[in-house]
Amino acid sequence: MGLKIAVLKENATHEKRVCATPDSVKKYIAAGAAVQIETGAGDASHISDDQFKAAGAKIVKTAEDAVKGAEIVLCVQFPQEATLKKIEKSALLIGLLSPFANKDALALCKKQNITAMAMEMVPRISRAQSMDALSSQSNLAGYKAVLDAAEHYPHAFPLMMTAAGTVAPAKVFVMGAGVAGLQAIATAKRLGAIVSATDVRPAAKEQVESLGGKFVAIQDDEFKAAETSGGYAKEMSAEYKKKQAALVAETIAKQDIIITTALIPGRPAPKLVDEDMIKSMRAGSVIVDMAVEAGGNVALAKYGEVVEKHGVKIIGHANMPSRLAADSSALYAKNLLNLVNLIVKDGALAVDWEDEIVKGMSICKDGAWLKEEFGDIKAPAKTAPKPAAKKAAAPKATASDAKTKPAAKKAPAKKTAAKKTAVKKAPAKKAPAKKTATKSDK
Repeated sequence: MGLKIAVLKENATHEKRVCATPDSVKKYIAAGAAVQIETGAGDASHISDDQFKAAGAKIVKTAEDAVKGAEIVLCVQFPQEATLKKIEKSALLIGLLSPFANKDALALCKKQNITAMAMEMVPRISRAQSMDALSSQSNLAGYKAVLDAAEHYPHAFPLMMTAAGTVAPAKVFVMGAGVAGLQAIATAKRLGAIVSATDVRPAAKEQVESLGGKFVAIQDDEFKAAETSGGYAKEMSAEYKKKQAALVAETIAKQDIIITTALIPGRPAPKLVDEDMIKSMRAGSVIVDMAVEAGGNVALAKYGEVVEKHGVKIIGHANMPSRLAADSSALYAKNLLNLVNLIVKDGALAVDWEDEIVKGMSICKDGAWLKEEFGDIKAPAKTAPKPAAKKAAAPKATASDAKTKPAAKKAPAKKTAAKKTAVKKAPAKKAPAKKTATKSDK
């Protein structure tokens, strides 16, 4: 039998994407694989079962049927627990697994001997650009954020000269100039807005200016070293945040639209806009918080809702890429196809576990953690003292009983036996081994 690839239907709230398209299915089959797709997987992205069938896929009724015998299981978000339990041992589960938020699901993968590979962890190197799902999805999200802002903004974006008067252009401030932020800048400029942006990464300055935006930041020594080797923003010091917040507050008061995109992997989203800043904006202004799923950059933002506070509309739409499901699915499916081409040769799995891309995104394999930060590292620390306590208690009881029983038979030696028993009990109360074990586990 050849390689089997499973494609699951997404069950998460607000999720409309699918991890395969008819085009990617055709290419999997051309490479020698069989594709099993759960019925209805593409409905929300406007891809029918018939289209998948025409591409050569087998449509099955349930997720359990889809993963049966599959060596590769593709998904957008983490499958449900019942589905995880049905995935074959040693199978590869590949998707946007949100590993920092799904440690329980990852622990189940480890227990089931499933190899979990998170698309978010694909390293940002030139060779992996075609597999970078974060970039493909963020690109569309940044575009959609500007359209959402335009929908709720009661004015026009571009400068308009009319016989009845002049319409001033909208002022848009983008906070966070990563992939989503840069696309937001480009989209807002296309619509005719005056755009400015801020970011803690020095490289962002040139990128913002190349798109016609004005760069806003405190550019001191800390700013110059505020980027990781992977291209992500570092957590800034409290002093820098204070100076930057003052500059941002001054800038925000002059803006019509704010779009926040700032995220730090594995950490809550940094708070960038407080309530006083919101109050400083004129009535009718709009804020789009693209980081709302990670706790949000904006005070008063609510996940999955559009709220109005102090005359300002604050947009907290959930799962922004899913709001453009057809295109985001197509791009994501291509990301997965490029990755699968890396690990499949001649219709069979041929994973090079020393490959930089594979190592970067693999979290657990064969019942072991490949990345400790995603494992249940703290679990042993809670349970380790318990066995130690039992071992310490057992010898103490045995020793006491052994000394007490002979003493009971020898009436004349009763006092001496009592003293010996007291001497044996005294060291046991100190329990030095127990204290040491607890400290090291902590």
